[in-house]
Amino acid sequence: MRRPGPCGRLGTTPPVPGRPTFSPTALATLALLFAFLTWQAAVDSPLRRADERLGRAIADGPLPDRVAELLADLGNVTVAVPVLVVVLAYVAWRARRAGTPRWWLPALAALITMAAVPVLVIPLKEAVGRTGPPGMAGDGYYPSGHTATAAVAYGAAVLLLLPWLRGSYIRRELTIGYLVLVAFVGFGLVRRGYHWPLDVVASLVLSAMLLIALTVFLNSRRRSPES
Repeated sequence: MRRPGPCGRLGTTPPVPGRPTFSPTALATLALLFAFLTWQAAVDSPLRRADERLGRAIADGPLPDRVAELLADLGNVTVAVPVLVVVLAYVAWRARRAGTPRWWLPALAALITMAAVPVLVIPLKEAVGRTGPPGMAGDGYYPSGHTATAAVAYGAAVLLLLPWLRGSYIRRELTIGYLVLVAFVGFGLVRRGYHWPLDVVASLVLSAMLLIALTVFLNSRRRSPES
């Protein structure tokens, strides 16, 4: 049996899953991919034309409008952010009870990551000025704010919950559930004609960069002797 060590370390209470490592190359690759998608969305490119054809095909798909609307609504700020806040409160309570130094730091980091979504997305929408699918007025549809809200809010909640969950099976299922949920949100947005597929994909890339940054911070804190 492994003996308890400083709270938050591997083999302690709560158990911490193996820490994934993310190299600067991974972040740079995602940044380049996002820049490429943004360029393609901003000009009349073959990729943009193919994206719009795909978007129209998905919007004409068989999924009932009510179901697609429900999926899209999971990306609303009024739905995703309260879920994150509840998880942050729970994790902070658990960490404080466990006597974790600076128990409030992970929650603060998650909130800052969440706040970065509108800070990044809104200027990008204005700069690209992409028009929406048929029936949607105006421009500013790239990238999808609803997709980024869902991906970052639910993703940050999962990242903070994982160290407090026992069993690799539960952690794996929670992660898979998160990925499926975010995919459904993006699909619902396209199916309802609120966004083009490229808007959703670009938001997922942007969200991945934010969540990787949050993961690196959380992992570095767990490695710190004072954490």
